[in-house]
Amino acid sequence: MTEVLFYHLTESKLEDALPPLLEKSLERGWRVAVQVKDAARRDLLDQHLWTFREDSFLPHGTDEGDFAVNQPVLLTVSEANANAATVRFIVDAAEPPPVETYQRIVFMFDGYDQEQLEGARAQWRKLKGEGHSLTYWQQTPEGRWEKKA
Repeated sequence: MTEVLFYHLTESKLEDALPPLLEKSLERGWRVAVQVKDAARRDLLDQHLWTFREDSFLPHGTDEGDFAVNQPVLLTVSEANANAATVRFIVDAAEPPPVETYQRIVFMFDGYDQEQLEGARAQWRKLKGEGHSLTYWQQTPEGRWEKKA
């Protein structure tokens, strides 16, 4: 069964919270897809992941690149699974593919963005109604993740 997690950003931006989660995913040997709503956002995240920290290298690429299939982390606007990811992050209220095709789906949403908040709530209701087991994580004031449900 797919593990479905909701990560509610309240203390930091996606650009700050996503890279450590991607690093942990890679440490566990997972292939990851990060789905965003549009190409502009994908391209901004792509640039950010190359420069977010001087002492780190996060191997990744985009669905526009020549070697998308080989990327351990793939930034995409598509529902396709071009890099055979087992983990998929859904950000910016992007419309997810069927969750059953992944081991883990992570919805990350900005608690101060009404569209993202409503999108996350709608996904929670939909997936709960389909019988999926869901967990909800919220940031603490220190920026750590605390399980709330």
